Amino acid sequence: MSGAFSLFESWHIPCTRFLSRTFQFSRGSYDMQRPIKRQALCFCRNMQTVTCEIVDASYVPAPQNKPKDKRSPQVETIGAFQKLPMVMPSVDIFHSAMRKAKRVLPTKGIANIARRERNRGAKQLDALMKELAVPLRGYIENFPKRMYLHPYERSLIELTLGDGNYEEVLRKVDALRKKVVSVGKEHASLCAKSLSKREAEERLTEGLEKLQEIFKREGQAVDNLLYIAKTLRAMPVVDLEMPTLCLVGAPNVGKSSLVRMLSTGKPEVCNYPFTTRGILMGHITINYQHFQVTDTPGLLKRCDEDRNNLEKLTLAVLSHLPTAILYVHDLSGECGMSPSDQFVIYKEIRERFDNHLWLDVVSKCDLLQESSVVFITEDGETNHLELAKYLKIGPKGAIHVSVKSEEGLNELTNNVHEVLMAQMGRIRSSKIPENIEVA
Repeated sequence: MSGAFSLFESWHIPCTRFLSRTFQFSRGSYDMQRPIKRQALCFCRNMQTVTCEIVDASYVPAPQNKPKDKRSPQVETIGAFQKLPMVMPSVDIFHSAMRKAKRVLPTKGIANIARRERNRGAKQLDALMKELAVPLRGYIENFPKRMYLHPYERSLIELTLGDGNYEEVLRKVDALRKKVVSVGKEHASLCAKSLSKREAEERLTEGLEKLQEIFKREGQAVDNLLYIAKTLRAMPVVDLEMPTLCLVGAPNVGKSSLVRMLSTGKPEVCNYPFTTRGILMGHITINYQHFQVTDTPGLLKRCDEDRNNLEKLTLAVLSHLPTAILYVHDLSGECGMSPSDQFVIYKEIRERFDNHLWLDVVSKCDLLQESSVVFITEDGETNHLELAKYLKIGPKGAIHVSVKSEEGLNELTNNVHEVLMAQMGRIRSSKIPENIEVA
């Protein structure tokens, strides 16, 4: 009691009472504070309760725990599909997890047979549950959410996989993970509560069979995710920093042949519509400068609501990527679509994407020299001056080429180079901040 009273009494002692001890040094004597140990501890404890920072030469209390800066995830640039994790088939995941779980041994030092068996069973069920759940959690965390992808890649997911299928597969994989964790914990707990060796073995067998049944019944979601990963990873990556030329036109007008001639791309060339089933990428090297060329599915004469996913894929490229457009026309009628219908599509696309750099090409000009085909539209627009000029020579300034006779190919190559250089200038100018003046 006297010790406690002394501590309480010393708490109220003025600070000048501590300056009573004198310490001797080689060059004189100095009065120093030397409080007793328990008083110093109390004093330091009080000092640690406040943190101060210097603001305008004065000390201002500052909060000790600063709130974390919670920023929303940034929209990713193109290339997220190449970062997708490798997905194992559901059968391989389960067999690998089962092998690892069966190698788990009971805790050493348990002499009682029943206790040792239930310990082994509980540990194996817990290990199997974790070996199944951990890769599923990794898939869910590493597959990006569609809302954070580039608009072009969001369109690719929707048009390639179907609206909502991407999210639905991820949801099913997460549901499978939750069920595996729930069932695994439940049977591990039952096994740990077994009263005999036989009961523990039965609980272990029952838990293993239950987990196997669940994974076999709902593991198709993992296989669907594997298909999604393969499909998206195979999508061509468009470098936004590199000028890109996009070939557009009706089906079977010769876009793929021009891509093969202009670039390293090797799309399929056949005499039937919609040969191009997706976005195909090639590259051009002109004077040691590298450019990109994309071949797109053909467009038909119809409104957007009636277009198929291949046509929507072409429109997605033009809408979300900064490309120059090489529009290909076939006035020979060999493509299966009349030039008058091609004219209608051309006018619509030209007006919609007027901000793109543009280059018109009339393909198969060797066939035009052999025979002239006259088409009459159902709308009775044959006398329209603009349509009449289009039916004869194509759009104003269009380059007439033939891959077969190689006519106009050199002129086309030179014009393509000029357009891509202009596109490069646009890309560079878009990087310059508005508040910086260019000399």
